[in-house]
Amino acid sequence: VRRWCPPLLGLEPHCTPARYLARRRELGVLESARRLLRGSGITTYLVDTGLPGDLTEPGELASAGAAEAREIVRLELLAEQVADTSGTVESFLANLAESVHAAAANAVAFTSVAGIRHGLALAPEPPGPGEVRGAVGRWLAARGVGGELSDPVLLRHLLWSAVASGLPLQLHAGLGAPGLRIDRTDPVLLTDFVRATAGLGTDLVLLHGYPYHRHAAHLAGVFPHVYVDCGAALVRTGARAATILAEILELAPFGKILFSTGAQGLPELHVVGARLFREALGRVLGTWVAEGAWCLADAQRVAGMLASGNARRVYGLD
Repeated sequence: VRRWCPPLLGLEPHCTPARYLARRRELGVLESARRLLRGSGITTYLVDTGLPGDLTEPGELASAGAAEAREIVRLELLAEQVADTSGTVESFLANLAESVHAAAANAVAFTSVAGIRHGLALAPEPPGPGEVRGAVGRWLAARGVGGELSDPVLLRHLLWSAVASGLPLQLHAGLGAPGLRIDRTDPVLLTDFVRATAGLGTDLVLLHGYPYHRHAAHLAGVFPHVYVDCGAALVRTGARAATILAEILELAPFGKILFSTGAQGLPELHVVGARLFREALGRVLGTWVAEGAWCLADAQRVAGMLASGNARRVYGLD
């Protein structure tokens, strides 16, 4: 943050935290956010609107950043909202199907935090109708308003509902909430689900992944419908981001790697995510060009694919 954000607010890099915060207060929240978001260089935001807290809406983010913004719908929150207004098993299932269908009409993708809620070692096949009805009944009877969904049967039902929509499905893997058993979020645990969804027309995007980023990259290399998002893995590793990106490039095809920032909350995190990606990509590809392994034209072409081209294709933004 101190390296890249101060110049966007009119300060020198690495200024003291006190000076930076004083300048931020002087400019105000909205003006600071506007300068930071526009200085990130990001032209399209894909926004997971299922995060807790008072969120900036996609339209507000687009306006502040002078960019486009599209919505990604979080499956678990969608089901929880439906449960809050559904008193019976029948009404829940009908309302959930209707909500998924309605969301698919406007969103660019669905996203799931099944790995955080339960772990990724879920049975790969869709649950049967009786199994789903039983799980819904138990969940509705036990939960209070706003209660989180963590039942593995219902998580599988949500995943397969998203697969049926045809929209890309993002799956969170790797490091997550504090206290989470990280071994339960290794993307390799998704292998059977990935195999079961092959040929159905729905792309799977593996988010985060770190420290299992090579496993995610391997799945992207083996299965045509799997992609790996490298954003949060790079943000977590900071100055070592180029090393992590190079490891992803070892296994994942160049057309299967997507940029993101994984940012939420502070606008500074969008700046840091974008700058880390650019710097890491420049170091990796620049080294290959300098060593004669690649020509400059190929490096520029692949850089464009990773920075925007792959995501625009997968999420249907063109």
